[in-house]
Order: sequence, then structure tokens, then C-alpha cells
Amino acid sequence: MKNIAPSKLVDLVAAIMHGAGCAAAEARTVAARLVDSNLVGHDSHGVLRVAKYLEWVRDGTLRPNTPPTIVFDSDTIAIVDGNRGFGQVTGETAAKLGIAKAKAKGIAMVGLRNCGHLGRLGDWAEMAAEAGQVSLHFLNTSGAQRVAPFGGSDRRLSTNPMAIGVPVAGGPPAILDITTSTVAEGKLMVAMNKGEQVPEGWIVDSSGRPTTDPKDFYDGGALLTIGAHKGSGLSILTDLLSGAVTTGRSSDPADTVLRNNMLSIYIDPAVYDRDGVVLTEAHRFVEWVKASPPAKPGEPVLAPGDLERRTRAARQRQGVPIDDKTWQDLLDAASSVGIDASRAAALVA
Repeated sequence: MKNIAPSKLVDLVAAIMHGAGCAAAEARTVAARLVDSNLVGHDSHGVLRVAKYLEWVRDGTLRPNTPPTIVFDSDTIAIVDGNRGFGQVTGETAAKLGIAKAKAKGIAMVGLRNCGHLGRLGDWAEMAAEAGQVSLHFLNTSGAQRVAPFGGSDRRLSTNPMAIGVPVAGGPPAILDITTSTVAEGKLMVAMNKGEQVPEGWIVDSSGRPTTDPKDFYDGGALLTIGAHKGSGLSILTDLLSGAVTTGRSSDPADTVLRNNMLSIYIDPAVYDRDGVVLTEAHRFVEWVKASPPAKPGEPVLAPGDLERRTRAARQRQGVPIDDKTWQDLLDAASSVGIDASRAAALVA
């Protein structure tokens, strides 16, 4: 395990992505988003994805320097085709479009289909919150079933995350970013890299039997949904919203390409709330909830997003922890695009 300064880690990942064919600006955007996921503690969506991204670039399922196409546009609605470009870039384009529409009209819906891996879903809720907007985001991966529905035993759903952001007057926004599966699939990758077991209730093996060995998942097992039938229902509706409503695809075994689809709704309270009542009320409510006496001394109630902000502050000071397997994967990825180990090490020194 080693700790690497965030800016240095961005330099390394940007160099790798540039070596893989991304233009300099695109490589930097992808790297910054991946490292930021590590910074907030979402290692499952961080730099461990680099090797997989390079694999997808080589097989043509992820296309560097490919801009999105707007296929439908109105005052309040847009449908954007990502053309299988990098999700970190396409996601920014779609979010900026939705934010601009909501600022003008008060509300907007943007459907993003056929996109490369979009990374941490909370990124887009944070972008909207920075603009003073409420937002809701629903995402699926049409070509990568990972999750068994409640009562089932095999893969029928993707992890189907959702994110909601609400800005708060005088304080950080409330940002909920969760999967409707027990965990993101990337957390199993993290456990595999560290040689660890996972908690009971996360996964089943290929026969539908409970297991704690992440290898059983990669041997044909499945993730489970949160909250039994409730999470299963949320997952199914998230898949429909992000897949069907965007004119993309809901989870489909006939789709052999990992393809993200995302439905985003943006609401700008400033259009109808000239006095700032919405954000002020959000502040009052969040502070009241957080003031609940802790059930365990020293462990106060947290609002959605507090843990990520706390982790970001700590890792900015201490560096991003990178396990030995992920570090070796980064070195191998660098080598594959002509960056030898000594240069890679120098970039993060």
C-alpha cells in the first residue's frame, strides 16, 4: 500500500490516457474525475478502472476523442448520444446542458444514452448543486448485468445507481449517491485486489447460494439488491428510467458492449423562489436532523455527502491510498502505452 498525492496521481493517469490515444484535455478530464472518486473514498470508481478503460479502447468499445451528439433538443428536454466516448467528458457535456436549460426554464430533463463508463454518479449531482440546482440522476449499464432481482438467482439487472443532490444555504449540499445493488461492482474488485472477503449479504455464487468470496461473483455469481424487494423495485425502475426513457437500452443480454445510459432531471429553485426560501429551508432541516443526539458517543449524525467531504479532506492531506495490486495494474497500463516503470514512478514522486 502506498499513498500518492492527488495531483501526482492525476499526472500519471493523464499520461496513461494520453498514451492510449486521448487528446491532452480529454486525458486530463478522465484522470481528474477518476482520482476525485478515490479522494472521496469511492475507490471502486477510481484509478483501478484505468486498465479496463485501456482494454475497452483497444477492442473499440470505448472511443477516445469522440464527441456526443444531441439527437433531440427543446427548451427543457434533450437526448444526447454519447457515441461510446469517455463518460467523464460526455457526462460533463450533458450536465452543463441540463443546468443551462434549467437555469432558463426552471426545470430540464436530459437523457444520455450509449455512453462510455460515466464514473461516479455523484459528480453530476455536485455539478448541479454548485449551480444552485436540485438534481436527480438514474443510471444503468445495458450491456453488463451484475445483479439478481429479488427472488431470482442469476444476473438480470445492472448495479443501477441513483444520485440526488440538493443545495443548502450557507453550507455544503446534500448529495446522495448509491447503487440499488448492495454495493458497486467495483468494490468487489477492490476486495479482490486486497485479497479480502466481502460481508455476508452482498453476493451469491453461480448457483444462487450466499458467499463472501468475491471470486465467486466473477465466476458467474451475482450481486444482491439493497433492502430485498424494495431495492429490487428501485433497481427495475432505475433501469427503465435510464434505459428506456432515454431512448437507450435497459439491461439486455443481447447487448455485448458496456454502455451507460443516464436520465437526469434538473430543477432551479431560483426561477420560482426569488427569496431563497428553498435553500434556507433545506439548511434548517439538515441541521435539525444532524442535531439528533448520537446513538454512539463521538459518532454524530451525518447528512448525505458529509462522509465523502470528510474523506476528501483527509486524503488531500495524507494522499490517496493505492493498494499494491492497483499500483501494479497502473504500472502495467503505463508500460502498455510506452511509459516505463521509472518514468511512472517519477510522475508520482
